[in-house]
Amino acid sequence: MGSTNSTLIKIPNVEELMQETGFSTAHIIRLHDRFKELDKERRGYLCPRDFEAIKGLAINPIGDRIIGAFFSPGRETVDFYTFVRILAHFRPADNSRPKESSSPEPINSRTNKLKFVFQLYDLDKDGKISRIDLLKVLRGMLEMQVTEEQLDSIVDRTIQEADLDGDDAISFEEFRKSLEKVNIDHKMSIRFLR
Repeated sequence: MGSTNSTLIKIPNVEELMQETGFSTAHIIRLHDRFKELDKERRGYLCPRDFEAIKGLAINPIGDRIIGAFFSPGRETVDFYTFVRILAHFRPADNSRPKESSSPEPINSRTNKLKFVFQLYDLDKDGKISRIDLLKVLRGMLEMQVTEEQLDSIVDRTIQEADLDGDDAISFEEFRKSLEKVNIDHKMSIRFLR
């Protein structure tokens, strides 16, 4: 218990972070330990190359997109608080906790998880997933598993099915609607304590 308290004392505003993200004390301590492991140079922040050292991300076809999601435009570093807030998207939803109407939507809500995934596809950050955006992401994900013609066909069919307003792109609302039946919480959840 002594090391738990000393770790939490080193993390300013930890109560606020726990409230915002829904992580428990044990989660925050584990994430702090992981952050420190990744920060091999003890700078107090992470940069893209720190994430590239994670084996699972290094071999993930869209690992660079996932890594990029940790960094705000124009920023090349991420602090512990941002690290925890991003990872909160992957926390399983706590459906037993009552939702107060005045409180903001939890980071790990269905809508916020979908917004996080949407940004992975919206490469040019224009608020829409264009044919070019989708083609680049799927090309990275599928690599040599499909021909260019098959890839074009997948992209065309995806846009045709999801594009409800006929602008040849997928808005966030169209993206959300196309994934209505998908259990996004199951697909985007990581158990943080094992």
